[in-house]
Amino acid sequence: MEGLGRAALAEDAVRYRLFAAAGAGGEALLRRCTEAIVVRFAPLLAAYIWQRQPFRLRYVPPRGETPAHVGGTTLFGDNVEDEWFIVYLIREITREFPGLAARIDDNDGEFLLIEAADFLPKWLNPENSDNRVFFYKGELHIIPLSETDEQECDLSAAGPTIAQALTLLANRSEEFLAAEPIRTAVYKRISGYPEKIQASFHRAHCYLPAGIVAVLRQRPSLVAAAVQAFYLRDPVDLRACRSFHTFPPDGRVMAVVTFTKCLYAQLVQQKFVPDRRSGYTLPPPSHSQYKAYELGMKLAHGFEILCSKCSKVSPDSKRSALRSPLWERFLSSLKEKNYFK
Repeated sequence: MEGLGRAALAEDAVRYRLFAAAGAGGEALLRRCTEAIVVRFAPLLAAYIWQRQPFRLRYVPPRGETPAHVGGTTLFGDNVEDEWFIVYLIREITREFPGLAARIDDNDGEFLLIEAADFLPKWLNPENSDNRVFFYKGELHIIPLSETDEQECDLSAAGPTIAQALTLLANRSEEFLAAEPIRTAVYKRISGYPEKIQASFHRAHCYLPAGIVAVLRQRPSLVAAAVQAFYLRDPVDLRACRSFHTFPPDGRVMAVVTFTKCLYAQLVQQKFVPDRRSGYTLPPPSHSQYKAYELGMKLAHGFEILCSKCSKVSPDSKRSALRSPLWERFLSSLKEKNYFK
């Protein structure tokens, strides 16, 4: 069952699932925790710039052998640091919400074990690792094959069901704490967060239409979508950039834009000459502000492509989304922590 689910994951996707430990409150606990997690981690999530998709949780009812849980799948694209930031988040969630146990995997399967490959016990292999690796109470746990000696174990034995694993964790978690070298290898990969978030940013001057500057002031994270739109552009996308109905080059201003290092590299490495009909002209490369003009031109193309693909959203649907209880709690948490100051 797990193998089939994993095969469906995209190459650049990470899946995370938070289960109620056996006897910890079930569905009611999961629904309460979903909102509490969003509120608790609001400042971190609001400050982060995701490459493709954000970390997001939703309630998932039980299906087959998979119990009810909250979780999600995030596409991280070319920025693998998004995947490891999610590992950090999942660990912290299980630390602060001890009634939850978490599984996290990607297209490679148990990528946490790959990180600690030099320290794994001999019996553990990709064929028998399903449903054995969990974060619980902030620590990494590995459920062994059985209580017998390794020599007597069937190394091809299938993993436990998630329900069985949760029962074991709830009753005997101290026995299943991953060996210290394994934990050290994984924790080293996520060390430095949350301070590491700021270190992942790169700020650069960009000569941009005032409208884009206003958009980024309200939603800095939209820079990722614009860079991706430009980076993955095709000839059809560029038709919208012949006339620039949304962000014409008139009224451009100099602004400092925050990128991740990955997004900045993607934008810089692209060689691109704008259509002469667009009105976006560049000064000579020797000009002191050439880089700012070039970056701004590329970013403007990304935003114009995005707008050309957007369908109209009714004002009522926008208002209803912004009035949801979860959004209100998220916003209140940011205000309480002085995020907007």
